[in-house]
Amino acid sequence: MAEQSGGSKKLLWIMIILVLLSSAGAAVAIYMVVDQRNDGSEDAEMQQAMELESPIFMRIEPFTVNLADDSYGSRLLYTGVTLRVGNEGSKAILEEHMPQVRSRLLMLLSGKQADELTSSEGKQQLAQAIVDRLNVPLTENQPPLDLREVLFTEFIVQ
Repeated sequence: MAEQSGGSKKLLWIMIILVLLSSAGAAVAIYMVVDQRNDGSEDAEMQQAMELESPIFMRIEPFTVNLADDSYGSRLLYTGVTLRVGNEGSKAILEEHMPQVRSRLLMLLSGKQADELTSSEGKQQLAQAIVDRLNVPLTENQPPLDLREVLFTEFIVQ
C-alpha cells in the first residue's frame, strides 16, 4: 500500500503541473489575440485618418515672362504653377489676392536668367523662392499661409 500512495502523489503532482502549464499557455494565447486586435484597430484608425486628409491644390493660370537678359539675349519663360496648400483658409486667401500672387511671381521670375532655371536644382531653388515670396503677408493681419509645395505643371524656356 505504501507504493500506491507514493504513485498517487506523483500522479497528483503531474496533473497539477499539467493544469498550470495549460493555464499559462491559454493565458499567453489570449494575450496575443487581444494584442493583435488592438494593433489592427490602431492601424485601421491611422489608415482611415490618412485617407481622410486629401491634398488641396490651387492652380495658377499659366503665364509668359521675359527673363533677364543673358549672353543669348532676350529669353522667355512659359510656366504653369500649382500650389499644394495645407488648408482651405490658405487657398481662399491666395484666390482672393490672385492679382498680387501673380504679380509677385512675375517679378520673381523676370529677375531670373534662363541658365538658372533649366537645371533640376534651379527649379527646386525657384520653387523654394516662390514659397518664400508668397509667405510674405498679402494684407494686414493675415494669418500665416500653409504652403506645402510648388508644382510646375508647364515649364518652357525659349
